Amino acid sequence: SGRKETVLDLAKFIDKGVQVKLTGGRQVTGTLKGYDQLLNLVLDEAIEYLRDPEDPLKTTDQTRRLGLIVCRGTAVMLVSPTDGTDEIANPFVQPDGA
Repeated sequence: SGRKETVLDLAKFIDKGVQVKLTGGRQVTGTLKGYDQLLNLVLDEAIEYLRDPEDPLKTTDQTRRLGLIVCRGTAVMLVSPTDGTDEIANPFVQPDGA
């Protein structure tokens, strides 16, 4: 066909809530307003989840409102819908003292 297709069909997520994980550990949620073949994403009403200063790999309950943003496709690691997803405890974390 010659034309590159994205593996992800983001059309079904337009105007719906998505969670985006970016390289460097940043995590944002917002309403997907647009995208292109390079996976550049336009999110409206975006909220960033701030990281724990002691452990940069963990996010905290603190958030920061960003509004309308563009996420560069080169930084996007994961895109998932916010509807129908629930956070569960990690079954692989060892209890302290084990």
